[in-house]
Amino acid sequence: MFSRSNKEIMNTALVIIDVQKYLFDVEPQPFERDETIARINSLSAKARRAGIPVIVIQHERENHPLAYGAEGWELPEDLVVADSDVKVRKTAPDSFFKTNLKELLDERGITDLTVCGFASEFCVDTTFRRAASLGYNLCLVSDAHTTHDKDHASGQLIREHHNNTLVYLGGYDGSVAVLPEAEVKL
Repeated sequence: MFSRSNKEIMNTALVIIDVQKYLFDVEPQPFERDETIARINSLSAKARRAGIPVIVIQHERENHPLAYGAEGWELPEDLVVADSDVKVRKTAPDSFFKTNLKELLDERGITDLTVCGFASEFCVDTTFRRAASLGYNLCLVSDAHTTHDKDHASGQLIREHHNNTLVYLGGYDGSVAVLPEAEVKL
């Protein structure tokens, strides 16, 4: 089991990427939609109890169901959020690109990120790789990110591919771990 010291935990943030109605409440739904949200809710509850910041990233696109403030941009009813959660708006797969995410993390002395959300092959992957290049210690929650089935691969296969690829992401200053929700210490 992955174990972390109290100091490491206090330098941690939970980053929830793009869990939004247009992406989760459509048919067909993403792979393990309900299970993924339940695991994210478990992670965020653990984080809040430990005083760890929960950062909720929301993607937006003009003239689209993900337009800022549109119904599809909103969070699903079953995603548990708290007033203390920090929200970040983004317009690209990289959650750091033209956002205040890095500044928010720097202000709080965050060095470690636990990452989950949507879409495994786009925003989760891109944000995770960018965070690695910025030197963060990273944990991808292997069963708390998801995507829709594609013509070339199922959502399950895409998730598995990213879990088995990103665990080997190296050459950066920070560490990388890929763990199931049950093994993540927050």
